[in-house]
Amino acid sequence: MPTTTAPYDLTGRTALVTGAASGIGRATAVLLAEAGAAVHCADRDEKGLARTAELVAEAGGAATLHPLDVTDRGALRAAVAAAGPLDIAAAVAGVMHTSSVLETADEDLDRVLDINFKGVLRTCQEAARSMMAAGRPGSIVTMASGAVDAAQAGLLCYSAAKAAVVQLTKTLATEAGPHGIRVNAVAPGWIRTPMTGRHGAEVQERTEAMMVRMSPLGRVGEPEDIARAVLYLASDASSFMTGQILRPNGGVSMPW
Repeated sequence: MPTTTAPYDLTGRTALVTGAASGIGRATAVLLAEAGAAVHCADRDEKGLARTAELVAEAGGAATLHPLDVTDRGALRAAVAAAGPLDIAAAVAGVMHTSSVLETADEDLDRVLDINFKGVLRTCQEAARSMMAAGRPGSIVTMASGAVDAAQAGLLCYSAAKAAVVQLTKTLATEAGPHGIRVNAVAPGWIRTPMTGRHGAEVQERTEAMMVRMSPLGRVGEPEDIARAVLYLASDASSFMTGQILRPNGGVSMPW
């Protein structure tokens, strides 16, 4: 009789994680390695990647590092080729930008879209091509955001890019499904990461207190909370799920 953990066992599978140098990407790389996957970690932060490799090793795995920027398709393609046929891809890399609609400059929007949307698109394209060429089923997980479910002042660039990721996820799920490839998104709520702490400890503390009051669970999220959602979508435990948006947000929002 299979064990209850068997559907989450990734032994023998190869995974690519972008944005793996910190936060959600790092937690995802470590957890996938713990589940048995050979993990290829991509990020432009080489020092952060090295620390992720140490944590993967402490978890009993081994990480292959790919210092790259997701705006560089050639580098992404080379990383996927070096990894060999992929079974899993987690497109986590992203940046945050804050500006009002009236103050948003073309270059700000272009930068955020290039990383948060086009970077995810490039990752999905290269991963799907790898899976299709090998004739093997696979799972692609994109990173959306709770910001797509409600308008937030100052987050036009970020929210627009993440909304585009949601549509990319659904469209690719439709196109890749006949090849046995599942495509799903995770839309986190407020997660305690270097990105959410970018404005300093005082702002982060104030924002987290507000999020705690809004959440029925009475807490904010940690990167590991999102990594567990990625593991579920990457594994056979979600074998009948594709084109879906998983929302680990502590109940702060409950879209229909």
